[in-house]
Amino acid sequence: MIFLFRMLGISIGLLLALGLFLLGTVYLISSYHLRQTYTPHTVNLSLPEDSVALERGRHVATIRGCTDCHGSDFGGRIFIEDPMLGRFAGPNLTRGGRGAVLTVTDWEWAVRHGVRHDGRPLRFMPALEYHQLSDEDLAALIAFVQHLPPVDRPSVPIRIGPLGRMLHLMGNLPLLLTARRLDHNAPHLEAPPSGPTAAYGAYLATSCSGCHGPGFSGGPIPGTPPEWPPAANLTPDPETGLGNWTEADFFRALREGRRPDGSTLNAQYMPVQLTAQMTDDEIRALWAFLQTLPATPRGNH
Repeated sequence: MIFLFRMLGISIGLLLALGLFLLGTVYLISSYHLRQTYTPHTVNLSLPEDSVALERGRHVATIRGCTDCHGSDFGGRIFIEDPMLGRFAGPNLTRGGRGAVLTVTDWEWAVRHGVRHDGRPLRFMPALEYHQLSDEDLAALIAFVQHLPPVDRPSVPIRIGPLGRMLHLMGNLPLLLTARRLDHNAPHLEAPPSGPTAAYGAYLATSCSGCHGPGFSGGPIPGTPPEWPPAANLTPDPETGLGNWTEADFFRALREGRRPDGSTLNAQYMPVQLTAQMTDDEIRALWAFLQTLPATPRGNH
């Protein structure tokens, strides 16, 4: 019996040692990734001052989801608070916070590249969705935020928990360090002319890819809590996607948050409050683009 207890104690000790070793390895590698530096090519942006451009910047900020992380006043907010995953918060971007010291180059690196002014990667900055934002839209966005009234609210420090670090190393938390997934020397393409075209819809749809996937077929969203439902399939698949939807159905979903059968989309997961602000031409453009996708079963990215 004593022998069995000794063996059990040794086994438990070995398991604890292995667990500590693995945890240490996770922290060591993830910390290395956090310290890596990048040097994006510099783009000289000229910020507009006219009211039309500032209104365009407000519209871009709204439909691109900037307020989800930075708050409706851009004064910052916590959007994930979990002891294992971590604490993730958008900083105060007004002149009462980070906006007071950010240069135009700092803005460009952050939005398009997910990179800080010192070259280190930003955490949970969805630069994959904004990498091809046009110079005109980016300049309007920056100008709009710089013209906002300052908000006196300290930015909350970000903390990456052990589960967040592990998911990152497993490739299941792609939004944590988007700078690692981008070509920082690739030229930025010009946006197609705005209008109800599939080309302009593809430009807008990059903001949807974070949840619905690069192929827009939906499925489980990487890095989200297990209770979150999978993202919808936006391809024309007749079984699991939008194959039986009409353009009117699509309008109703984005404007009113209702499916063709009358059921309500959960606003916690589908940002109807943002898509409802899209223009008719923007919604038509998105619909036109989604119709060009191959019909793909749900989750087959």
